[in-house]
Amino acid sequence: MGNKAIALKNCRNVLLRDFWILKGGHFGLLLTGVDNLTIDNLKIDTDRDGMDIDCCQNVRVSNCTVNSPWDDGICPKSSYALGYARPTRNVTITNCWVTGTYELGTVLDGTFKKFAPDAHVGRTGRIKCGTESNGGFINITISNCVFEGCQGYALESVDGALLEDIAITNTTMRDLVSPPLFMRLGARLRGPRESTRVGTMRRVVISNLECYNAPMKYGSILSGIPGYSIEDVKLSNIYVETAGGAAAEAAQVQPQEFENKYPEPSMFGTIPASGFYMRHVRNVEMSHVEIANRAADARPAFYLTDVDRADFFAITAPRGENGAFSLHDVKDLRIGWSRAAADAVLQSVDHKML
Repeated sequence: MGNKAIALKNCRNVLLRDFWILKGGHFGLLLTGVDNLTIDNLKIDTDRDGMDIDCCQNVRVSNCTVNSPWDDGICPKSSYALGYARPTRNVTITNCWVTGTYELGTVLDGTFKKFAPDAHVGRTGRIKCGTESNGGFINITISNCVFEGCQGYALESVDGALLEDIAITNTTMRDLVSPPLFMRLGARLRGPRESTRVGTMRRVVISNLECYNAPMKYGSILSGIPGYSIEDVKLSNIYVETAGGAAAEAAQVQPQEFENKYPEPSMFGTIPASGFYMRHVRNVEMSHVEIANRAADARPAFYLTDVDRADFFAITAPRGENGAFSLHDVKDLRIGWSRAAADAVLQSVDHKML
């Protein structure tokens, strides 16, 4: 019942391997300022965070199982806990299963009892960089991971962090409660007031992602804030099947900015896109991406607003009555060899459907 099952601070050359944690308090692992860290073959079945990797550098996480229905599973952070901003840097996460769908303890005992559909459980259980994000996230790779009955990836810079050079590949997802991808550059700016400024989010590459049964309300979200864009994002070889079923009025929703709000996919409410909602983004490239809606959905698959330089290549998506792309204040747009829309090269476009 302690607040932390294992807490380490300012340590070097640490190996955590081959053990289980049941009900690990607020943090199964809370690792702050730990360098040359290896975490391998752990099973964590808990009612809060599985593992928090805060201000750590040269980290290897592999072959882990985390069931954390009420909070995050594997969570790199870069808080101000050390009294100064220090990035979480050079991190690999591979061959892990994260979930939020099983009753506490049933992953460890092998019974795998799922919560009832109407149970009041957050089903969080995801891999997230943030929310605490003062120092930054630099050189992060995530590969060969499985998500089940939880939220999707979250990449967040809201406290001044530099979130740069992120690569994610080979992910399968099933029965999510939030979108497969949530990328948020915001201005919560929790930290020393005199020095904390809006950070950056750039050079993010995501490939080979498959998602079955994404929720109806939320398309994937890439959202900066006015004057601060998410930059240099490449998304490829992605297949997302959503529940679909949104009514026509959902396509007219204009999500608020919420510049300083705590970042969660639900913060914007229903999203006016069944696939991807992009706002305040610069230099985004999508190739070989398919959006499929299990039930007919009145929203476009892609909604872009304040986007500068966007390339879409080999895109497949439903073409509703008004098209697959809803474009608002978009510059330097190219669409090619796609089933979702005819080839197009547009230097500037506003309030147009394709």
